[in-house]
Amino acid sequence: MSVIDHVEIAVNDAELSRRFYEQALAPLGFSLVISVNPANTRTGGLRHGLGPDGYPRLWLHDHDKTGSPVHLAFSAEKRIIVDQFWEAALQAGGKDNGAPGIRHHYHDHYYAAYIIDPDGNNLEVVCQIKSEIVG
Repeated sequence: MSVIDHVEIAVNDAELSRRFYEQALAPLGFSLVISVNPANTRTGGLRHGLGPDGYPRLWLHDHDKTGSPVHLAFSAEKRIIVDQFWEAALQAGGKDNGAPGIRHHYHDHYYAAYIIDPDGNNLEVVCQIKSEIVG
């Protein structure tokens, strides 16, 4: 069970962000779970819920004030998933903010990659499993 149930982000364009996150987080098993019509939202904007296993863990909505960029970190069970996220996110239009690799300043098995999304948010996928250490 995840400690975090879901995260919600105000974005400039919910459709653009949905396409980005759907592609970038596909290696983590994320897909579109639900879309809410603007007539049924608090902000009057489009709302998308994405997540793994049919549960919306990430909500994106527009027509609301976007704030300072946020940092979202997602866990991965294998380093290959970190690599796949980084490649998928770049192909989806994200900007490189740190290629996959060990971040020794955290610890010797902190394998992560970072991407800036279309709204300037810093996304991270990290594998911290010691058994994934190679060499």
